[in-house]
Amino acid sequence: MAEHPKLSLKGLSDDDIFMSVKELKAYVTEVEMAKAKQSLEAHARADKAKHDLLEQLKSDKPIGEDQLRAFMSRVRAAAESGANELLIGRFPSELCTDHGRAINMAEPDWPETLVGLPRQGYLTWKEKLQPLGYKLSAQIVDWPEGVPGEVGMYLSW
Repeated sequence: MAEHPKLSLKGLSDDDIFMSVKELKAYVTEVEMAKAKQSLEAHARADKAKHDLLEQLKSDKPIGEDQLRAFMSRVRAAAESGANELLIGRFPSELCTDHGRAINMAEPDWPETLVGLPRQGYLTWKEKLQPLGYKLSAQIVDWPEGVPGEVGMYLSW
């Protein structure tokens, strides 16, 4: 078994080995500032990613046939496993014109508050799946800081 070399302090002066309390505090402050800077940068990246996702989800592009086929495969697999409901997706309540209030209050016109991809999902259900007997519902699924966060949209059969 190979031995690890021991740290040698030979040739180092006391100034190289020992820090004064003042130097140690300054060093700790520098480390804490570096951590805070990294945290701020991580927050900024997360905020940008959320903004980019919201912009993407605001698209009014209709849901394509390939996407619908893939989705119906998920529905079939869920039904085969005994489920009678499937979470279609989650989206920020900012994609509702009232930030999720109508969904939270279970108002019958809640779909009118949807924008972007969630609205396209609703319209696809209304046109293609509702006539086949599928039901659609939505609810607020989290409450960060006591306000509606994300909405869950569910398909049931």
